[in-house]
Amino acid sequence: MPVELTLSPSQLGVLNVYPIEFARHFGVRVFVTDRTGGVSPAPYESLNLGDHVGDEPANVQENRRRVADAIGVETNRLVIINQVHSRDVVDVNEATAESVGDVIIDYGDGFAVAVLVADCLPILLVDEDSPTLAVVHAGWRGLQNNVLESALEHFEHHDAVHAFLGPSISSASYQVGPEVAEHFANVPGAVTPDTGDRSRLDLRAVAVAQLLALNITDQHITVATQSTDGGVTFFSDRAARPCGRFALVARRVIA
Repeated sequence: MPVELTLSPSQLGVLNVYPIEFARHFGVRVFVTDRTGGVSPAPYESLNLGDHVGDEPANVQENRRRVADAIGVETNRLVIINQVHSRDVVDVNEATAESVGDVIIDYGDGFAVAVLVADCLPILLVDEDSPTLAVVHAGWRGLQNNVLESALEHFEHHDAVHAFLGPSISSASYQVGPEVAEHFANVPGAVTPDTGDRSRLDLRAVAVAQLLALNITDQHITVATQSTDGGVTFFSDRAARPCGRFALVARRVIA
């Protein structure tokens, strides 16, 4: 069975972050941000990291600067790309402000990489045998498009990969129609019938099943117990629109 982990907050300067401590064993510093410690006003209050949700660009820039400082890099070394629910992979060394994709691959070249979410599933993949790591943005469309398979094509030995699944919307709060549920009907525990033709979808159950099918061992999969439900601690697009975006941020510190 995958390992469940309740994230504990830690203060880094003005930010309240949730470190993923087991990754330190592999020379990776990684944390999840929450809503606090930034400069954005409501409804983006306050650490909004998304530049596509209507917040003032200067606010987003300052918020990203604070996150870069917390992870230990200059702002121009914090790499965030334009996410589109695809299976496309961007090499951190080739990333630009116009880069589009939902996976960033890093080879320990001094960057910090981040994916932005507000209900979708942020995922970290770490290779215990090499400097390679990846951050993945996985909503239902990305999972349907096999974004995890695409990311893992960049890892030589899947049995050496460790995966962390961060906070996302829970199945209790994620009602979907049949056009979504049909894609995951054969995934054990992923789809629960609800009222009428509606269902509840468990993104984490889908991701775990796909990781196992890709030969990631269950002992190497860690799942955060927290959810984005209600948008109180973490931004939730289902709870309020417009809203900000929080991040899973990772940096290889020992190559």
